Amino acid sequence: MAEREPRAGYPLAPADGYGRSDEETGRSLSDEERRQKRKKWALYIIAFVIFQTGVIVFFSMTVMKFRTPKFRVRSATSFDTFDVQSSSFNVRMNAQLGVKNTNFGPYKYGNSTILFYYRGTQVGSVIIPKSKANFRRTKKVNVAVDLVAPTLPSNSELASDVTSGILPLTSTSRLTGKIEIMFIFKKKRSINMNCTMDLNITAKQLQNIQCK
Repeated sequence: MAEREPRAGYPLAPADGYGRSDEETGRSLSDEERRQKRKKWALYIIAFVIFQTGVIVFFSMTVMKFRTPKFRVRSATSFDTFDVQSSSFNVRMNAQLGVKNTNFGPYKYGNSTILFYYRGTQVGSVIIPKSKANFRRTKKVNVAVDLVAPTLPSNSELASDVTSGILPLTSTSRLTGKIEIMFIFKKKRSINMNCTMDLNITAKQLQNIQCK
């Protein structure tokens, strides 16, 4: 008998039995692309959040951090009067002071007074007018200080200090003011000055200045 020919209109099934239409394949690829895009956007968002966190931490640790400025005696370059005796002295010293501000904003301070001592006895003072130290700058202040010890007790160490050529001095002061960052954030800060120094009688020079 002759074999029957397949009927028209009935396509043969794929050999593997798992064929998909072009429409199904396209839909599958489209879903995969959307998943990949979502992953990329999630990674972008995570990276942005990490970056923003890093920026905030950096600003908090540097720009937005309030640091207490430093106030100290820097030098004394000349003397208008220099009269040192074994029992008294009279010295007019032209000194330079410094207010070092390491903040990212100015430090505005009020009037203050510096006291100078010779072995615990006050021998001079000078007023510091109100001003400001600009951000990341050192404000230099020039002052004339009269150091006067009219008559010290006979048992004082002045005679031996004069013989050695060195007068040990100390200075103390306190500045009170405000630090302003970005013209918005303000914080009060007070600075204590505690300096020791030597007045070299022979060289007429202030030396060995150390401040805390």
